Amino acid sequence: MKQKDQGDNQSQRLDKWLWAARFYKTRSLAVEAVNGGKVHLNGQRCKPSRTIKPDDQLTLSKVPYEFHITVLGLAKQRRPASEAQLLYQESADSIDKRALLHQQIKDQPLGYRHHTGRPNKRDRRHIIKFTRKT
Repeated sequence: MKQKDQGDNQSQRLDKWLWAARFYKTRSLAVEAVNGGKVHLNGQRCKPSRTIKPDDQLTLSKVPYEFHITVLGLAKQRRPASEAQLLYQESADSIDKRALLHQQIKDQPLGYRHHTGRPNKRDRRHIIKFTRKT
């Protein structure tokens, strides 16, 4: 059993690591993301039980953002965010793309917001005209 314990120090389940690194609030959310194809390990889709080790490459898709990270360390427990950030390093290209996308989203106009009440008589006539089959 000691060999198994030593192996655990050098590798960890993917879902546990994602939870410990604070990418997902719960392990079940991490499992859903991995099963849904939102997480790729070394460029390939994987299962939540897949073991990861330092220097592995992860790609996380959290709509609308995408993270390209390198695993630096493993953690058995969920620690504060300041310690969790030491477990990985995000690529500079990934940081730049996320910042650019964030700015683009922020700069988009909000658009016309229609009132939320019932349609009036004129609106109902337009709806009927639009949906009527001829």
